[in-house]
Amino acid sequence: MSTIETIARGVCINNNHLLLCRSRGGGAVSYLPGGHIEFQEQARTALEREIMEELGQPSRAGRFLGCCEHTFIQKGEPHAEINLVFELDISTINTNTPPAACEAWISFFWQPLAQLEESDLQPAELRQTITQWLQNAGFATSGDLWCN
Repeated sequence: MSTIETIARGVCINNNHLLLCRSRGGGAVSYLPGGHIEFQEQARTALEREIMEELGQPSRAGRFLGCCEHTFIQKGEPHAEINLVFELDISTINTNTPPAACEAWISFFWQPLAQLEESDLQPAELRQTITQWLQNAGFATSGDLWCN
């Protein structure tokens, strides 16, 4: 039986682009930056810590946007995540260049918001939900995707 991982993730928007990351050598799947929440750590603190570890940049986790479940198979093993998603401000980066990663296993890139629904962002439901949230402040969907 696999464990359910609890992840803090951030939506960082700059010049109508969304910051995404992917594992080097891990296929074409991209995801929101962030990482695992450690025992007794607050989710916002975990997100800011992960950004410092992965990008070497200070950040501020802002408003809670929602919660998203995600199940997938990786290297033949089942995985399950609960993603807590926050607005994320990283004022020291911009879309002029992809941010350099501090860890060798990950890379970052800017995804144009206008092409988000055609992207490889996982969980796939976030492609539409993030776009709707940006168009309608306070937008929330019902069901299993968002828990506001």
